[in-house]
Amino acid sequence: MKTASLSGSLREGVGKKDADALRASNRVPGVLYGGAEQIHFSLEEVQLNKLVFNPDVFKIELDIDGKKVDCIIQDIQFHPVTDRVTHIDLLEVLPGKPVKVALPLRTTGQAIGVMNGGRLELNYRRVPVRGIADDLPECLTVDITPLKIGDSARVRDLNVEGLEILLSDSALLVACKRTRAAMSAESALEEGEEGAAEGEGGEGEGGEGGDE
Repeated sequence: MKTASLSGSLREGVGKKDADALRASNRVPGVLYGGAEQIHFSLEEVQLNKLVFNPDVFKIELDIDGKKVDCIIQDIQFHPVTDRVTHIDLLEVLPGKPVKVALPLRTTGQAIGVMNGGRLELNYRRVPVRGIADDLPECLTVDITPLKIGDSARVRDLNVEGLEILLSDSALLVACKRTRAAMSAESALEEGEEGAAEGEGGEGEGGEGGDE
């Protein structure tokens, strides 16, 4: 898992008025929990956005007024209209204690089915997992090279040691779908083959009649 650093400040107050004042000054209120006590803090919105609006998942080294804690993002609240981050919950990472995160799902290779006119459909952008933070990979990968049109890859096809995937083994991750273009090409090919077969049959019958 990738790592990043953030600097925060302890909040003087924890009420709605205080939170609104922080947001007005382009800071995001947050809570750190999972350790000995909950800590209320605020972060610069610009710094936080670099991690929130990012396809990767990070373990964060959070510095709050000189005290450093390793943590991960557990929950984010967004403004319903502007999509600005309005609040963030961070979970302290403790040695040997598993954490839940959603890792990015990425594909490798080029599917045979896509080269034959199919379309790749990714059902999950992120996959929920549980594991020790220091052992978590940056992402989960699926090799789509052998997928033909109609084939798919499921959770059972992933093999990541020491990682619990929080989805059913049969959950569909990626599929190679048949497109209209591929169906039209197949139909045209079948019609061409049928026409060729009929033509060959007609020539044979005509030849026999001529001999008689």
